[in-house]
Amino acid sequence: MQRTIFITGGASGIGLGIAQHLGTLGHQLVIADIQLDAAERACQQLSAEGINARAIALDVADAAQIASLPERLAPLEVDVLINNAGIQHVSRLEDFPPAKWQQLINVMLVGPALLTQTFLPGMRARNFGRIINVGSIHSLVASPYKSAYVAAKHGLLGFAKTMALELGEQNITINTLCPSYVKTPLVEQQIAAQARENAMSEEEVVNKIMLEPMPKKAFIGIDELAGSAAFLLSDAAKNICGQTLVLDGGWTAR
Repeated sequence: MQRTIFITGGASGIGLGIAQHLGTLGHQLVIADIQLDAAERACQQLSAEGINARAIALDVADAAQIASLPERLAPLEVDVLINNAGIQHVSRLEDFPPAKWQQLINVMLVGPALLTQTFLPGMRARNFGRIINVGSIHSLVASPYKSAYVAAKHGLLGFAKTMALELGEQNITINTLCPSYVKTPLVEQQIAAQARENAMSEEEVVNKIMLEPMPKKAFIGIDELAGSAAFLLSDAAKNICGQTLVLDGGWTAR
């Protein structure tokens, strides 16, 4: 069955990769991004592939913009919410700008909660909904110099568990995908920042910080996340709720 899927941060990286895969399965997409021109370019790319996609500008840290989404999207009704938008800032806490710390929490924890709040009434009315949070290996473990990111990603797991209890009587699920490092522009920026903070070369950051904890020693592919998201939309996953799907190459097995 075709579903309407709303993806935040959908103009590039993981969000766009998930959108492409789900679009090829026949679903209708809403690509939300803080930069409307980027979302429109992504939709043009998807449309060229025969995928039904619509662009919308959204700052996931803006509560008023989130609250207005049902009206802005009408008559579309969102069946699936994918909370993917993310930002990063690498710094020791003493040097971490307070406004930046707050921004990371707003984008990656408060935003997903408010988006869920906004789309839940419609999901409840139709007795169907799928909410997928894109977490991180840092939802489970920590790294130095990423205090805000780690706090936000850990918070997603608690949020999903709480919502699983609140949604138990309806055909609505919420789960969190937690990959270790995925080669995206966000991670490319992290490599340089980690090199500065750790006084390492960028090659050392990749090998010693990013890949060393993983027995498989490999970046996670966006296709792996896209396939996992598709599984969570399927009937086979209708009783998977409040769970953490970890794609970490064995990192947390230690």
